[in-house]
Amino acid sequence: MSDTTPPPQDFAATVEQLETIVERLESGELSLEDALTAFEQGVRLTRDAQQRLDSAELKVRALSEDSEGRLNVAPFAGPDDPKDAAKDESKETPPW
Repeated sequence: MSDTTPPPQDFAATVEQLETIVERLESGELSLEDALTAFEQGVRLTRDAQQRLDSAELKVRALSEDSEGRLNVAPFAGPDDPKDAAKDESKETPPW
C-alpha cells in the first residue's frame, strides 16, 4: 500500500467521509487546488463504496439462490411481531 492510500474503512465511514467532502466542496471556501484534491478523493471513495455495494449484492444473491440458480425472495422479517403487524394496517408493505 502506498503512503497516499488510506487504510480500508467500513462502508458507513466511507459514506460519512464522502458527505464531509461534499460539504467542503459546496461551501465554496476551498481553493481550486484544494477543491480538485477533495474531488479526486471523493471519486476514489465513491468507486470504493460502489465496489463494496456490488460485492455485497453478489454475496446476497449467492446466499439467496436455490439449487437451480433462481432467487428465493422472501419478505424481510423485521423486529415487529407478525401479530402486531396485522393489527397496524397503516404500515406500508414492500411491493414483493
